[in-house]
Amino acid sequence: MTSCEPVRSPRAPQRTAADLGEDGVIALATSAMSADPRIPVGPGDDAAVVTAPDGRIVVSSDALVEGRHFRFDLSTPEHVGRRAIAQNAADIAAMGAVCTAFTVTLGCPADTGADVIAGLAAGTAGGARDAGGAIAGGDVVRTDQVLLAVTVIGDLQGRAPVLMSGARPGDEVAVCGTLGYSAAGLAVLLAGIDGFADLVEIHRCPVPPLAAGPQAARAGATALTDVSDGLLRDARAVAAASGVTIALDGAALVPDQRLLDCAEALGADPHRWVLTGGEDHSLFAAFPPGAVPDRWRIVGQVQAAGDGTAGTVTVDGAAGPERGGWNSFEGTAEQP
Repeated sequence: MTSCEPVRSPRAPQRTAADLGEDGVIALATSAMSADPRIPVGPGDDAAVVTAPDGRIVVSSDALVEGRHFRFDLSTPEHVGRRAIAQNAADIAAMGAVCTAFTVTLGCPADTGADVIAGLAAGTAGGARDAGGAIAGGDVVRTDQVLLAVTVIGDLQGRAPVLMSGARPGDEVAVCGTLGYSAAGLAVLLAGIDGFADLVEIHRCPVPPLAAGPQAARAGATALTDVSDGLLRDARAVAAASGVTIALDGAALVPDQRLLDCAEALGADPHRWVLTGGEDHSLFAAFPPGAVPDRWRIVGQVQAAGDGTAGTVTVDGAAGPERGGWNSFEGTAEQP
């Protein structure tokens, strides 16, 4: 796991964006970028040029907004930069592709400290390298709060994309990566208690199992997504897109000892973290029977849908919580 070391205090800057001016902000924001042969034309021209050896590209975009998705009293600028890259990279892996290039738009108030900009730049550049890609360019703009809007480009390497709509009755469903760790880490931060640094780190700097996406595609996965909004919510999206139901096995989703210890310390329900906590960015897939590859764990089965039941997800035969998981128009900043 990559560690995100804190940078200088985000609210005690020596210089601000206003002091630097637009050219200075751009120079600082691009200072951590490195050359990449897949990006023959990078920052500095009207647009970037990115190679597409497959002849197709996979594209996704997402944004993080201060006060909605992150708070600088809970995460450093470098954490935020890495997190912005990770959540976009997970979308590419969830298509069975690999990351090649990212563009990053930085919005910030005029009084944003140079140390914040440098931390965000270091986080995005480092996150892009860890994801197997590089920063190709982006934009800077004055906004009322800090935001990072990221677009990622991916390469299918000659494979067909794995969609959410391909799950078939009889398929096995499996997960690669952690479940509930990010939600537990956030709960620790909000409670203000010491300990559980590993869980906090996963919330601040999720490390999706990116290589497992192409692995799943090679193994014949019929459907694939990343768990960004919570296992039940994302499994329902797969079930609905595929016109099936998904039966999850509670015994395969028992919280591990680390989550149990954290839940005991906080008086929380670790099962809810596993089922509805998002932002671990693990991968969830359906496979033909017997095709689940190494590192993946089977957590249930795809079943045929009856009248009006397509999109249903059950845990040991019972419907899981209807609410829970991330919804962009519900909840508050840094809360699941």
